[in-house]
Amino acid sequence: MSYPEELREQAREIMARYPEGRQRSALLPMLHLVQSHDGYVSPEGIALCAEMIGITKAQVAAVSTFYTMYKREPTGDYLVSVCTNTLCDVMGGQKVYDTLREYLGVDHDETTADGKITLEHAECLAACDYAPVMTVNYEFYDKVDSDQALSTVQALQNGERPVPTRGARLCTLKELSKQLAGWGEDRPEALADNAQGDATLIGARLAAENGVTAPQIDPATPLVNKENS
Repeated sequence: MSYPEELREQAREIMARYPEGRQRSALLPMLHLVQSHDGYVSPEGIALCAEMIGITKAQVAAVSTFYTMYKREPTGDYLVSVCTNTLCDVMGGQKVYDTLREYLGVDHDETTADGKITLEHAECLAACDYAPVMTVNYEFYDKVDSDQALSTVQALQNGERPVPTRGARLCTLKELSKQLAGWGEDRPEALADNAQGDATLIGARLAAENGVTAPQIDPATPLVNKENS
């Protein structure tokens, strides 16, 4: 695959964010950049990252397989993830997943023939207070049942973008990957949405009521421990 010069320029822009000699740190956003172009971290994308940063393809591949947000196979416009971990399972998560699996005709980490939807079961989506939880491109749909999940997926198939329970407006996986690479959200209407839910804020409210705060950071603290460097 021959990448356009625009993408290579964006990769150089990412690398320029890091000090000289530390540009290997650019790998994570560069992998998101590749995914925003290809729809997954392709072998060609791995080669591009290795070439530009100056590391081996094996080193790039090792990082891309460690983090689950990097997809190593072509992925649909919408990644539908259903939590099937203990609490979500007890609350009906597995039933939600089974309903979508039967309807879409795909199983875990598989994509529909039209390339629109990839289904996955997730061990945990870090939202037990909203169980059972489903996400679409990592945006939350809380306390879903099988009917709600099915109607959301059908809306995606019809070209709609159902509004998540909380968080930003829905975008495609490629659009999301571009944001994760460091480019902001372009849609004004997506910036006004609520990123928190009441259940999530309970801990913060209790901390405020009881005067619990995090320790202040001393700006003079060195970022590198010279004794161990």
